Amino acid sequence: MQYRCKTLTGWQRLGEAKVLASLCHAKGIPLIVNDDLEIALAAAADGVHLGREDGNPAQARARLPAGKFLGVSCYDSLEAARAAATAGADYVAFGSVYASGTKPAAVRAPLALFGQARTIGVALVAIGGVTLERVPALIAAGADAVAVLSDLFDAPDIRARARAYTELFR
Repeated sequence: MQYRCKTLTGWQRLGEAKVLASLCHAKGIPLIVNDDLEIALAAAADGVHLGREDGNPAQARARLPAGKFLGVSCYDSLEAARAAATAGADYVAFGSVYASGTKPAAVRAPLALFGQARTIGVALVAIGGVTLERVPALIAAGADAVAVLSDLFDAPDIRARARAYTELFR
């Protein structure tokens, strides 16, 4: 689970992140905080995900306790993914792979990028416009995981949709 909030103050985000961390941990679900290492650390989250303007991945890795996740957005750049892996990232995210209503102006990452990135040695996450119907192509291209927002939370039955996503990765 990733906590992502762009509209609240730092204190408000910290409060929400702490509540989410508690709920996630009670269910055995890791919580990753998007964009903010300080909140991830203060909320005792399981990791942080950094975009290009959210801090230095090597510095974040040095500050994260052992066993915590570091993810880095690499957009459409194989070079950025290599640098993130060298800096200690556990996973890199490429996207937007498809057109996304959440970020309509996002740079597009080609599916071929996942195959090219297989040698980097970290997990590869597809983001942007991901739907249940598109996941098989993403897995075939080399994605290890997907980041989903609208297709999951807009579904009439969120639990059933989440189970369907899980089954695609078994």
